[in-house]
Amino acid sequence: MAHLHEHHHCESCTHEHHHHEHYHGHEHHHHDHHHEEHDLKRQLTLIVVTAILLAIAVFIERQQIEKWQLLLVYLVPYLLIGHETLHEAWEGIAHGDAFNEHFLMSVATIGALLIGFLPGAETQFPEAVFVMLFFQVGELFEGYAEGKSRQSISHLMDIRPDVAHLLAGEEGEMTDVSPDAVGVGDVILIRPGERVPLDGVVIDGTSGLNTVALTGESLPREISVGDEVISGCVNLSGVLRVRVTKPFGESTVSKIINLVEHAGEHKSQSEAFITRFARIYTPAVVFAALALAIVPNLWSMFIAQSSMFNVQWLYRALMFLVVSCPCALVISVPLTFFGGIGGASRKGILVKGANYMDVLSKIDTVVFDKTGTLTHGQFAVTAVHPDHCDEHQLLHLAAHVEHFSTHPIGAALRDAFPDEATDGCRVTDVEEVAGQGIKARVEGRLVCVGNTKMMDAVGAKWHDCPHCHNEHRVGTVIHVAIDGDYAGHIVINDRVKADSAEAISQLQSLGIARTVMLTGDRQEVAEQVARQLNLSEYHAELLPTDKVSYVEQLKNFAFVGDGINDAPVLARADVGIAMGGLGSDAAIEAADVVLMDDCPSKVALAIRIARRTLSIARQNVCFAIGVKVAVLILAAFGLATMWMAVFADVGVTVLAVLNAMRALRA
Repeated sequence: MAHLHEHHHCESCTHEHHHHEHYHGHEHHHHDHHHEEHDLKRQLTLIVVTAILLAIAVFIERQQIEKWQLLLVYLVPYLLIGHETLHEAWEGIAHGDAFNEHFLMSVATIGALLIGFLPGAETQFPEAVFVMLFFQVGELFEGYAEGKSRQSISHLMDIRPDVAHLLAGEEGEMTDVSPDAVGVGDVILIRPGERVPLDGVVIDGTSGLNTVALTGESLPREISVGDEVISGCVNLSGVLRVRVTKPFGESTVSKIINLVEHAGEHKSQSEAFITRFARIYTPAVVFAALALAIVPNLWSMFIAQSSMFNVQWLYRALMFLVVSCPCALVISVPLTFFGGIGGASRKGILVKGANYMDVLSKIDTVVFDKTGTLTHGQFAVTAVHPDHCDEHQLLHLAAHVEHFSTHPIGAALRDAFPDEATDGCRVTDVEEVAGQGIKARVEGRLVCVGNTKMMDAVGAKWHDCPHCHNEHRVGTVIHVAIDGDYAGHIVINDRVKADSAEAISQLQSLGIARTVMLTGDRQEVAEQVARQLNLSEYHAELLPTDKVSYVEQLKNFAFVGDGINDAPVLARADVGIAMGGLGSDAAIEAADVVLMDDCPSKVALAIRIARRTLSIARQNVCFAIGVKVAVLILAAFGLATMWMAVFADVGVTVLAVLNAMRALRA
């Protein structure tokens, strides 16, 4: 997935050059993938050939030949495996950025090749080649791991469609065009098995949509005329005609790909720290190594009056350079975050940058919006309490009267009694009374459906519902009167999502004790939802501005919302999490984390992934620094060998990279 950032191995320890390459069609993508594989194969071949040549050179060394001839023998594998590193080191010096890992490696290995020509010193030719060889093994691992974490994010790229079937003219002739050539209002055809190229509304056909690539949700979503479809899903069964509602650049797919492409630009605190660390650390190490080579020798010359230059100190200084290369840190920490973001995206959680991973892992308060986040945001009948008739009749009459209503309550009543349209009852004289409800004649009887004001107006003796209080059924109570006599009432409520309670208990098990719900809804409705979900606090009857002023007092908190009116709070939060981010564009723009489906339980998963990613990054930092410091101390006292130095550098890098790859398995 080279458009995320092409990793050329000119990446010095101090500066990571991430070249953003934008992606044009799949050919480019496949080409890049093959290019990456080809690079790894080439590197592997070089390593194997060098290892064989090194073995031959060690065999020749036993034949007692001159030092300079032996040097020529060892130079073959050395230059074969090390030419790129030497070239990078030279480029770094030419660009005034000398202190990078290539420079450290080059100085150490050239020193090891030449040290044998000093009086009283042993040759270190095999060590020099070995250091270079192992350095390339480390680079190979890094390349492989980075390729893996790219693939993990690149599964998102499989959602990018290649072609749209545009229908034009009276006859509806079909032409295949690129998705970005389709305008808003155009009609496109989507066949079974094809990817939806643009966001739009179905105008003909029914089908199931596989949204797994976007949301991680495995069940297909049933759609028919009037439903919205989002780009990136796969059409499973029927042929659909879709009227396009957004141009390609604003479609869901483009937004998601854009988010992921730029995720690498937001560095986490750990990464920023390590970049600064490398800038100061590397020059410090080079000067420390110089001091280690020169100071003890000067000391012995002046104090002990010894005229001999002790080569031992030079050897230790070279080891010092090998050990101290900071690649393990500079490579593994960004790789860990990259892997964490990739692993999260596989689960339908898009994190816009590594810095949000940092913040997410430290969250101690989670604030939820109610409607559409913890609840479905759709009304449904939760109880029917008839007085002088049966439940069926009460629902039947209410549904007929509400048949023409545009209010969500009307929709809830119609859904509860779907047979009203086919039972042949005659409905006449429908009259909507503002602020009260609706009256109509059903089969000649006057049926009034509305609130208590309407009951008073028609003289029906309504009463409070004893059941509602006992069962804590809070919701909107709809009263029904037939010919002026009270017939009973229906309770309508917004349904809580199936996994909302689980989401709260998961957060609590993560040690997040403070879960807050903010809503514009009535006090008693909020209280019921808060009790049902075991929330630690709730605030009701708030306007969007009240929500903002409430969150301004909080620290280290995440806000989870779904809607347009949540955008200001999402932007204000330490981490704004947009739910069902397929819906509101404003929420996607303002949020730092986008949950691709409507499951609040993904919030806990996101926090868990962030914590895990951070702990892996921390393990890498402690492990790398710990091993290096230990070997540096041994090297200064002359107790370490060049082989230990190589392990402290390359071995640690390989282990850190392998550890970083665990972040992928979210």
